[in-house]
Amino acid sequence: MELGELVAVLEHEGAAFACAAEKAGLDASVPTCPEWTVRELVRHIGYVHRWAAAYVREQRVTVLDDEEEEAAVGPLPDDDAELLPWFREGHSALVATLRGAPADLECWHFLRAPTPLLFWARRQAHELAVHRSDAESAAGDTPVTGVGAPFAVDGIDELLLGFYMRRGGRLRADQPCSLLVEAVDVPDAAWLVRIGPDGAQIARSPAESNADCVLRGSASDLYLALWNRRGTDDLDVHGDRSVLDLWRERATVRWT
Repeated sequence: MELGELVAVLEHEGAAFACAAEKAGLDASVPTCPEWTVRELVRHIGYVHRWAAAYVREQRVTVLDDEEEEAAVGPLPDDDAELLPWFREGHSALVATLRGAPADLECWHFLRAPTPLLFWARRQAHELAVHRSDAESAAGDTPVTGVGAPFAVDGIDELLLGFYMRRGGRLRADQPCSLLVEAVDVPDAAWLVRIGPDGAQIARSPAESNADCVLRGSASDLYLALWNRRGTDDLDVHGDRSVLDLWRERATVRWT
């Protein structure tokens, strides 16, 4: 996706996140993040937005140390009444920073991307979309909203070909196995995940690739399922379901 498209999604998701958090209430538990309430969720995303904006705004090429990061983020509100306005302020500042940054910006980033600026717009848009679904799940009385198919495919690319191609993750298996993920509503949107003792090898793949387990669904449903934000019982699953269970047990993301 292009920069402008990603920033537009980020802007839209910010409004939806704030609305869902307000509806759920800050004390509500978050089913998809069991250790958090909505209060912790809002604090987290507000913190991350300020952290990300600092790299772009300052054109920072090295990692912020703890003191620099604390200064960049600033104090968290003590009063619950100030928490959502604090989130909105940081979100608006991030959107403005991304829109105003030079296209040839150089700054630190932690996944491969065409440009550092595109990386930060993409990462923050997907960070927010996933956590917006968390906030909606905390409200509990309406289904979680999906995302557009092009954005979902972009997010699956980021997750599988970015995060899970890095060393050191928990996604590994004593006996090699494979999972084919296929979006049924987007042509040629399929990924083959091979999992072994040394980790995962993942590539864009034609739908006819052989795999021990095949997971099919809309791009939006797959996006949420691969982030473990929805179940898979209503999706099309064929083959050895233990491979999918392995994913859901061990697929966790470290940000840096």
